[in-house]
Amino acid sequence: MSAGRPGAPDAPRDREPRLGWLAQDVEQELPELRLISTEVQVGRSQSVTAACPRDVRARLQGLSNKFRGARAIGIRREPVPAAYRVFFRQIGLDPDLVRTPIEAAVRERMLRGGFLPGELLEDVLLIALLDTGIPVWALASETLDGPLGIRSSAEGERLGGAQDAPPLPPGRLVIADASAPLAILFGELAPAHRPLASTRELTLFAIAVAGVPGLYAEEALWTCQTALEQP
Repeated sequence: MSAGRPGAPDAPRDREPRLGWLAQDVEQELPELRLISTEVQVGRSQSVTAACPRDVRARLQGLSNKFRGARAIGIRREPVPAAYRVFFRQIGLDPDLVRTPIEAAVRERMLRGGFLPGELLEDVLLIALLDTGIPVWALASETLDGPLGIRSSAEGERLGGAQDAPPLPPGRLVIADASAPLAILFGELAPAHRPLASTRELTLFAIAVAGVPGLYAEEALWTCQTALEQP
């Protein structure tokens, strides 16, 4: 994987996973935190916001059967989910109040009686999370300015950079490009950078923490990539 740095020229787009940059203060405090991204050209005929097709619905049904009963209750004790719980505490989040992505997904499954199909993109991201335990997010590639990385938000910054975008408290860990914060770490995406119905080029990124092998994050990205690029 190649690694970018803030302010570095954007590398040519490809489909290989790339290691994102970390701001110096973040790297010193959280040296095992990693952002891994890849580019995806949507090959399916429907839009990423359309209802998920039959093959994706079938995969969700299979996963609904896999995550029930004791597996769902004990998910937090499995190695990968446990690593994210440790990281949440490290950055000041109580995982019993602010659930990790995999725990939030499994809780929804228990409340709703299954992983119910929704939009194509959100369901593909959910499948990758359930298969690997690694959360993946998607941004519209055409809205980005250079490689992605992780830094702390500055005084007066807004999520996405627009004047009407949500304000950010200073010191919040964010996903950013060369121009603006694009997402809160494990939180909200900037509205201006979310994929739309017309979006065909996506930048997917996964977050790996201490105790989670980078290969797991690459597998999560590959799961999304193969599901979205097929015709």
